[in-house]
Amino acid sequence: MPHASMMRQITDFANRADPYPVYEKLRGTPVLHEEEGGPYIISSYYDIKALLHDPRISSDAANLTAAGDDELARSEETGGLPPSFLRLDPPEHDRLRRIANSAFGPPHRPRRIESMQGDMREIVTGLIDGFGDAHEIDLVDQFAYPFPVTVICRLLGVPREDEPRFRAWVDPLVASLDPDTRQNGDADFQQTAQEARMQLGMYLAGLVEQRTREPRDDLLSDLVNSRGPDGAMTMMEVLSTSVLLLIAGHETTVNLITNGMLTLLRHPDILRRLREEPGLSVRIVEELLRYEPPVQLVPQRTCIADIEVRGITIPKGSRIWLVLAAGNRDPERFEDPQRFDPDRGDIQHLGFGSGIHSCFGAPLARLETQIALSELARRLRDPRLVEDPPPYRPNAVLRGPRHLRIAFEGLD
Repeated sequence: MPHASMMRQITDFANRADPYPVYEKLRGTPVLHEEEGGPYIISSYYDIKALLHDPRISSDAANLTAAGDDELARSEETGGLPPSFLRLDPPEHDRLRRIANSAFGPPHRPRRIESMQGDMREIVTGLIDGFGDAHEIDLVDQFAYPFPVTVICRLLGVPREDEPRFRAWVDPLVASLDPDTRQNGDADFQQTAQEARMQLGMYLAGLVEQRTREPRDDLLSDLVNSRGPDGAMTMMEVLSTSVLLLIAGHETTVNLITNGMLTLLRHPDILRRLREEPGLSVRIVEELLRYEPPVQLVPQRTCIADIEVRGITIPKGSRIWLVLAAGNRDPERFEDPQRFDPDRGDIQHLGFGSGIHSCFGAPLARLETQIALSELARRLRDPRLVEDPPPYRPNAVLRGPRHLRIAFEGLD
């Protein structure tokens, strides 16, 4: 296989259902640079983890333009808003993340996520009860999507009646993260994504104004009214942070739940264990984050200095792709990496990234997926796949089935 085709294979939809053979070949060249001006593709666990902690690797969207990736830089813009802290470097990244974290979790709000556990179980129970007398469902549309959307909306303080509006906005925004979509340069798609950015930004601006006048017990009110050591966020910073939380706060969890149930149905012995042993869900979710991570690669990094990786110098200004899913199955790091095994003694995966940009919402995603999978295992009687492999979303970055048809004998 010529090296020149490897990047296209990573983004090729034909490989979406099973990209892991491509990643295995990719690891044969741990630092791959196919063409002048193209990205350096990194695929080994230890190299990826080191680079995620390396201050010479920039996440700042401005550096993407300097590296020649104007399309990706523009895709990070949300309705004219500044980049979220995910797309900034220290010290500005650290300031905004600290303010956001003070509203999201420890040490200032140590029980905000944990206190939602009752609500999460109630939402899950209602969704499963909603299957009624059906013996076949689409897990994505009827469960994996509405559950985390409802949770993140409640966390932020979005009115329940507005929750259905988000799918029309979020889908094109998530699709804009896909490198293959950008390379195709579809003008209609770009217009749809831009309109979605503007509509979502305008909607959130209205909520922010309400919370400024009438604070409530929700995350958005805390972001608006935070006055800690790092000062306050500007209106625009509140909006960009809210957009980040709305998109990142549910889309990856949709895929984690769906990938998780698909994997369990392919491993019925582990599914049976989960039905009898709900506490196993903690280890199952960690292994899923290694084995079938919802975030497959990170294509938005730039070198701001020369960096040597395995004897190869990556020049300053070069773009880097970090293929997290390839690193998660690296035999240099994990024994028998192609095997799904929640009993592994050491699952230090890259599913939530690492370093200063590690997933902000990891505690929420973990708890949501643990509850979702344990309740599905407990209540679906004799579940089985209707179609394997299922149809996948086109996105190479955020990978997951678009639909997952499951048949079962009834509900317990």
